[in-house]
Amino acid sequence: MTTTKEELYTVLLELREDYRHKVAQLESANVLDVEGSGYSNHQAEHASAFYEQTVSASALQAARARLRQVEEALARYDHGTYGICEQCGQEIDIARLEAIPYTTLCLDCAETRDYQARL
Repeated sequence: MTTTKEELYTVLLELREDYRHKVAQLESANVLDVEGSGYSNHQAEHASAFYEQTVSASALQAARARLRQVEEALARYDHGTYGICEQCGQEIDIARLEAIPYTTLCLDCAETRDYQARL
């Protein structure tokens, strides 16, 4: 069980490497390769290939976004603002940081944001 921000820093470093590797794998798989995307006599095959490209592109976009969040958390750590809610300025509970080490909001502010997003 993680109990300190220093331990969470190590977790963030590991996450950064994991996401860098994931992004590199997805990029090297040429997930955005559109070669052969023209219509042919096999429209079902084309549809399947297009679907797979769309899913892969979505996975790449999500991995890049999460990598950016992790890198931003590492930058906040370096600047001494890691674990401080960017909405209210209060300390983020360590249990929340253990669950989502790259979070920028305390639980109360995250719940408020989610509630307002549903309105």
